[in-house]
Amino acid sequence: MTYAHGSPRAYQERIQQPPGAKHAGNIREPAVPTISKRHGGSIGNIEQPDSVTSLIQWRRHMEVVKLELLEQVQAQLGDLLDKAMEEAARSYPQPHRKAQLEREDRGRGSLLEKRKVFINRQSLLDELLEVEHFQTIYHIFIAMLCVFIISTVAVDFIDQGRLVLDFDLFIFAFGHLPVVLATWLVMFLYTLLVPYKALQLWAGSYHTVRFPHLFTAILWGALLACHAAVLGLYPIYMVIQHQLPPASRFIVILEQIRFLMKSHSFLREAVPGIIHAKPLDGEVKLPALSTYLYFLFCPTLIYRESYPRTPYVRWKYVAQNFAKFLGCLFYSYFILERLCIPVFTNMSKQPFSIKNLVLSIFNATLPGTFLLLLSFFAFLHCWLNAFAEMLRFADRTFYKDWWNSTSFATYYRTWNVVVHDWLYYYVYQDLFWLFRGKSRVAAMLSVFIVSAIVHEYVITLCFGFFYPVMFTLFAILGVIFNFLLNDKRKGPIWNIIMWTFLFIGLGIQVCLYCQEWYAQIHCPLEQSIRVAFSARPLGQSLSLSPSRHGSHLEAVATGLSL
Repeated sequence: MTYAHGSPRAYQERIQQPPGAKHAGNIREPAVPTISKRHGGSIGNIEQPDSVTSLIQWRRHMEVVKLELLEQVQAQLGDLLDKAMEEAARSYPQPHRKAQLEREDRGRGSLLEKRKVFINRQSLLDELLEVEHFQTIYHIFIAMLCVFIISTVAVDFIDQGRLVLDFDLFIFAFGHLPVVLATWLVMFLYTLLVPYKALQLWAGSYHTVRFPHLFTAILWGALLACHAAVLGLYPIYMVIQHQLPPASRFIVILEQIRFLMKSHSFLREAVPGIIHAKPLDGEVKLPALSTYLYFLFCPTLIYRESYPRTPYVRWKYVAQNFAKFLGCLFYSYFILERLCIPVFTNMSKQPFSIKNLVLSIFNATLPGTFLLLLSFFAFLHCWLNAFAEMLRFADRTFYKDWWNSTSFATYYRTWNVVVHDWLYYYVYQDLFWLFRGKSRVAAMLSVFIVSAIVHEYVITLCFGFFYPVMFTLFAILGVIFNFLLNDKRKGPIWNIIMWTFLFIGLGIQVCLYCQEWYAQIHCPLEQSIRVAFSARPLGQSLSLSPSRHGSHLEAVATGLSL
């Protein structure tokens, strides 16, 4: 085939012109041969040049279409690859970026100058549950709840021949709610008014009195005495006097500790600014009462005069979190009803043996793990996110990815960020300052001891007996594991080891506390306070009171009598 300009190169130059270009002035059409009488022309000789011309034009058009198509495909493919690279960069683990975020969390500067920095960020589970794979894991837990419900219904029909909706244990655990509400109201009003008025009085006179240090010691001594009476002894008296059941006790005692931590944070953050202030005309700027009131309800234990806020409240999100919280309570009820009570009710009546103890510990790992995950999801995620949304509190980092921890040191820091921040900034840093920055280990051990004592205090008052399983696991084994399984341990194998020890620890707690609970019921002590050294089936402890025999539910109730 011949080209109009006599060469393939000239043809390629013509077809590479942009679409719609005018070819008339630049491209010469091939000359149409004339009919030669010498060859005795024919119609075929006339149509042949026309067909060649059409073929050339068609090829030229297809080359232009090909170029346009390649350009479009290249542009779309480039955009697709850019998006894929961005997603890969986001999902790629970046330790330096994680360390940078942690540094921003605690501020800049030396250890003694670090401060909590609040930023606008979503809870980790809310982000993960947007992924379909994590939604499936969440659905699996809901399906297991359905299995517990179906199992309970089936047992009721087999034993009773009908459906028995018996929530006596649930109703008993949350009994005396009016007393709980009255106790909470007294603690709340005291925490709101007394520390604020004390700070107001002290700030107005500190820079004007002749002996400011003596005045400070007297005022804060009086405030400490009021704290000990109202936030210390009063809740304990109400719990013992009114024989509150376990869940109601948990509410009162946990709120007692929360108000103590909140008031300490408020005074700890406000006092240094007043001391170093240079008042004009004898006036010192105090935090607004409304700011302090907001702090008492917002889900953080670190006081600031302002926090990052969300633009509006998603009430549907609030309702969903409260519904999930109630669902977790019923989930816990079914776990106790199906996995704990049938196993441990009569175990304390059996002769003690190492074999039974070991088997019961490992049998308790499953309900212990369920209760741990439910308490985490119910309180640290649902409850705190519901209040954060209602108050438009934007920093939702109530926990971090503790399930990925490869050491117990990381687990302690990421399990409950709200409490960890308070311990870090107000116990660890202050003790480190008192030690003149020379003993990090002593400050860290002090934090462990304080945390272990508070945990054991809560368990003792809520269960009604002193049995220091929590203190032993937290203050002794927890410290040992904190040094053995430290931040230098990396890799999947250490995550497996961490989870293994966590499962065993949960099994020990559930097993021993349940056995001691029923030992208190089946083997009551006649004296109010004495150490039981007699031969008891399982669990010997310091009891705070005698208990009485009765029906199963009455026995559960009398196990709390003090």
